[in-house]
Amino acid sequence: MAMTDGSVAGTPRAIRGEMIVFGVMAGLLLIVPLTGIYPFFVMQALCFALLACAFNLLIGYGGLLSFGHAMFLGTGGYLAAHALKVWGLSPELGILAGTAAAAGLAVATGLVAIRRQGIYFAMITLALSQLLYFIYLQAPFTHGEDGIQGIPQGRLFGFLDLSNSTILYYVVVAVFLFGFLLIFRTINSPFGEVLKAIRENEPRAVSLGYKADHYKLLAYILSGTLAGLAGALKVFISQNASLTDVEVSMSGLIVLMTLVGGLGTVFGPVVGAFIIVAMQQYMSGLGQWVTVIQGVVFVACVLTFRRGIIGEIAHYFRRSL
Repeated sequence: MAMTDGSVAGTPRAIRGEMIVFGVMAGLLLIVPLTGIYPFFVMQALCFALLACAFNLLIGYGGLLSFGHAMFLGTGGYLAAHALKVWGLSPELGILAGTAAAAGLAVATGLVAIRRQGIYFAMITLALSQLLYFIYLQAPFTHGEDGIQGIPQGRLFGFLDLSNSTILYYVVVAVFLFGFLLIFRTINSPFGEVLKAIRENEPRAVSLGYKADHYKLLAYILSGTLAGLAGALKVFISQNASLTDVEVSMSGLIVLMTLVGGLGTVFGPVVGAFIIVAMQQYMSGLGQWVTVIQGVVFVACVLTFRRGIIGEIAHYFRRSL
């Protein structure tokens, strides 16, 4: 399921094909402000796309299912918001503060969770996420259920006014493309190949001399760090940080985005994130029925195209996407 049948992922031809698709994606994102599409929707979707790609790195290429990725998203958002509003840091330092906090959390939780595999790993990450949720609920700096509101957007590097929606949009696109390329380079590096080998047959990888736990821990830390980056970036769009980003339902939403788009594909999480965010954005008038519709979409994916949207397309054309 992680890779399409007959794929040639990792070969120069496959990588060239993926880079062409990346170029098309980047080009489409750059012309969005000229099309009249609501930029807030695209910026939100890009933050969740980066989050889903980070999660996909862990499960799609490392074989580790985490039910706690919301804690990295929320931590990155809370620390960035606090740094911007209370400490008065510049936007770039606020993003770094949020990302660094998520990285530190990934190291701490990874050292605990990575000792177990399979469902035990998933349950430990879920428990840690719930623990952090209740900490943030009671912590004074998060303001509990009210969250941190009215976060200043400021000027990035002293001259990019993030209160300008067009400038903010291109900053979000730049950060997303940076994170996406980092993940792409990781999965096509020797580290990524070892990670895939561990996913496919961990005992054999260990017998070849690879320290599987070290590789999985590094993948977990990188995934958590990029999820924190998405959370810190999201703060500038919504101008608030709330418990919504730390709830268990958010972790479930991340899983849904990845599965709908295509688990273990490069571009699948991006497509999945846009679909789920579009449903939330344009079906908000339906209230709780949006959750029901998302459930139906998930069931349809499982029953009809188990590889996800991009996974099925890649399988049909015998290409790596």
